[in-house]
Amino acid sequence: MSEITDFANAKVGTEAPVLSHILGRTDLVMYAGASGDFNPMHTDEVAATSVGQPSVFGHGMFSMGLLGTALNSWVGIENIKSFGVRFTKQTWPGENLSTLIKVTSIEEIDSKTLVTMDCSLTNQEGQVKVQGTATAFR
Repeated sequence: MSEITDFANAKVGTEAPVLSHILGRTDLVMYAGASGDFNPMHTDEVAATSVGQPSVFGHGMFSMGLLGTALNSWVGIENIKSFGVRFTKQTWPGENLSTLIKVTSIEEIDSKTLVTMDCSLTNQEGQVKVQGTATAFR
């Protein structure tokens, strides 16, 4: 990781502070209630295993939310111009999920500095669960 973690002084290659979270079953139930996504694949072990899943699995938007929280904490919500992801693998209870946000380009546009970043969420084995990009002004 780069030594500079202050977004205002970030350079190409700078990495944001890492946010880590161990995904628990309670997270899945709480997210279902907060989001209204009551798909039983996320909260009902019997339903999930009956269709061939090894267990319940995390909501994709919960994973995106973890990544978005790390991005917001680093650049500030008021500075985010865009944030988009694709979901690459399911998340499972007990996984330790960690963010990686890395500056890939910095350019001046109309007297503003636009910072482009690659973003990902991985588990403890390095499997990428969510992959995306973000841009922010500073």
